[in-house]
Amino acid sequence: MVSGKKILIGIGGGIAVYRIAELTRLLIKAGADVRCVMTKSACEFVTPLTFEALTGEPVHTELFDLTSEREMGHIKLARWADAVILAPATAHLVARLAHGIADDLLSTIMLVCDKPILMAPAMNTSMWDSSATQCNIETLKQRGITIIGPESGQLACGEQGAGRLANPAAIMSALTPLLSEQSLQGERWIINAGPTHESWDGVRILSNRASGKLGVLLAEQAAARGAEVSLIAGPGTPLTQSNIERHNVESAEQMLNACQQEAADSDMFIATAAVSDFRFAKTQKEKLKRADTACMSVELMANPDIVAQIAAMPNRPKKVIAFAAESSNHIEYGKKKLQQKGVDAIVANDISNMGSDQANGWWISNSTTLSIQSNTKTEFAEQIINHITELQ
Repeated sequence: MVSGKKILIGIGGGIAVYRIAELTRLLIKAGADVRCVMTKSACEFVTPLTFEALTGEPVHTELFDLTSEREMGHIKLARWADAVILAPATAHLVARLAHGIADDLLSTIMLVCDKPILMAPAMNTSMWDSSATQCNIETLKQRGITIIGPESGQLACGEQGAGRLANPAAIMSALTPLLSEQSLQGERWIINAGPTHESWDGVRILSNRASGKLGVLLAEQAAARGAEVSLIAGPGTPLTQSNIERHNVESAEQMLNACQQEAADSDMFIATAAVSDFRFAKTQKEKLKRADTACMSVELMANPDIVAQIAAMPNRPKKVIAFAAESSNHIEYGKKKLQQKGVDAIVANDISNMGSDQANGWWISNSTTLSIQSNTKTEFAEQIINHITELQ
């Protein structure tokens, strides 16, 4: 959701400036066009050259730059951006912005900026807790500025408490909704993801190659569009953003129980998880010894069909979307499963997508069969969300 967006980072003067280099790198890696404005005090901690090297763009530091100001540089920067990140936002910077003081380039840009603004404060605990700072923060919130953090922990001064700059990945997560149309506001989405592990003994399991990446991407994009999202995550599913409620499970039965509990009366259930079709009929807690056995037979029993059971619930979600990973005849098998499972739509894809960062497939509903072509799983997830929102 950040790809192609123009992000202006306003960098305040604090020891946490060095972490903004990582934030800048993450934004660029995600496909954003990034430019930076630094206060004079920020330049005392990290030189502008650092951010020029990361962004490939000049760093703006001076309000009275004759070349820039002849072209109204501070106005143009405010108009150029799709969103602004202020980090680290020191107590001094927070106070200046709250009172409309425009005495340098960054504060002047903020006075004319009408784009979404995300502020990440970082300062000493006592400064953060002071009534003056809290009053200033409330003033900025009332003006529509989004605040993330600060986090609690050990500060550079050696004290413990709230004041640490929010993690760069968390800042990225908080930025995404500011760049997205909140078309799913008020909706509750449940998504399952990843493989399941079916225990045989205290060591061995039955599983598959699913990574859970697509489920996490769908969850993040639904949350970015305003949905309240719960992710039922199988083993190895990647970490999720803080705005997504996560339930970690291991076996198919655990995943079924969690899905039934979460999906009841929800707006959307998306079954991306590659649930093991079978589990061992007999298990034991101790490790089975191989001894001299050259061949062994085991008995397997079928696992529950989770998406079919969710679709058959009396208080089923308003829409239920299934996935079908196939090695051939994708559309044919997808259409059969659409009817068998009683779902509203199904995404058929190839088993080669498992564990890969790339994906493509087919969107199949009762009225439509469409090819979904993409270069990355992020694009694949975005197209799936678009198809879901258009589903009648």
